[in-house]
Amino acid sequence: MADSWGEWMMYEAYQAQTDLMWPLRTFTKAALPVLKDDTYGWNSWAPNRTLAAALEVFALSEVTHQRRPFAIDQVSVTGADAPVAVIEEVTHVASFGTLLHFRKATDKPHPKVLIVAPMSGHFATLLRETVRTMLADHDVYITDWHNARDVPLSLGKFGLDEYTDHIIEFLDIMGPGTHLMAICQPCVSALAATALMSEDKHPATPTSLTLMAGPIDCRVSPTAVNQLAVAKPIEWFEANLIGRVPMRYPGGGRRVYPGFVQLAAFMSMNKDRHVNSFNELYQLLQNHEAEGLQKADATRSFYEEYFAVADLPADFYLETVKAVFQDYALPKGELTYRDRVVKPSAIRRTALLTVEGDRDDICSVGQTLAAHELCTGLRDYLKTHFLQTGVGHYGVFSGRRWNSSIYPVVRESIFTAQAYL
Repeated sequence: MADSWGEWMMYEAYQAQTDLMWPLRTFTKAALPVLKDDTYGWNSWAPNRTLAAALEVFALSEVTHQRRPFAIDQVSVTGADAPVAVIEEVTHVASFGTLLHFRKATDKPHPKVLIVAPMSGHFATLLRETVRTMLADHDVYITDWHNARDVPLSLGKFGLDEYTDHIIEFLDIMGPGTHLMAICQPCVSALAATALMSEDKHPATPTSLTLMAGPIDCRVSPTAVNQLAVAKPIEWFEANLIGRVPMRYPGGGRRVYPGFVQLAAFMSMNKDRHVNSFNELYQLLQNHEAEGLQKADATRSFYEEYFAVADLPADFYLETVKAVFQDYALPKGELTYRDRVVKPSAIRRTALLTVEGDRDDICSVGQTLAAHELCTGLRDYLKTHFLQTGVGHYGVFSGRRWNSSIYPVVRESIFTAQAYL
């Protein structure tokens, strides 16, 4: 067990720094609207643009723990003459996650899809574009994970078993005929949940399972992330990366892997790219040209989402590192759920689609494909793999290639499986 005093101090030190910067950030947010007000032609004055650009870059660098809205008010639905309204509905609230439904104002039936968002330091809103695209042809739900620092200790622990519990519970609520889609880290738990439900002949066993850029077998072409996970024993991760939530928050005292720590780790992997992005943003804002400002808006939107972090429950983080990245428990047939061995071979009627990007530096080519070798009970016609060229990790579920090339494959897989019902 890591030293409790050290756990308290990690988060308290971060909180003290945040509190110290609060006056300056508050002043910046108050000053920006004034500096950017072009009523008196201030934007034509170069020194004013320079000051405004500097303050805006500074304001954007703030790390927050606030979930941004999905802000999907309407979508274009295939076959509809005009966009249809979308209403977010809370279907069910569990201890560590909400089953969120994007209900469309249309009577046309669409296949039900549960998107399992990663619990990896960001909110489910990171998949905003994924949801928006899927809504064209599907009835979409998502696992809207809660920030662990807002979950009271009285609600208990949350580890890999509890993560799988939430997926099974949500599928049970959605009922038979649901399609399951996991992106990145939850691919392991999504496969485990499907295997357990298949073995139990659960009526809500997913009709199809789509695994996108997930670490099913990290022994395949290890990435820098995989190598980092095995460079230290699990005790090192617990002693150095786990903190306790300050008592001012609802989850005060809960052990977490702080989102700000994970954000720092991810940014350090691509430090030059982030520095260049902020330098470019400053220049675009300073120049104040129409085309440049559009690009600046895109950069601003990305970092507002990227810097909105969520803390992970310590049990979940440590168990994931140990079981998935160090012990390779699933591909070795050693992954357990409440002392019960998970058997992917039990999956017999759930169509399987795996998707990878050939430039993925987080989950390399072959790691997700490995699911096919584990699902020995599935006939070949129920297995599909798609490799998208020219995309990295995030390009698998967002961006131009996701919309134009990957989504049609996902849609076809779901609709084909739907036809088997």
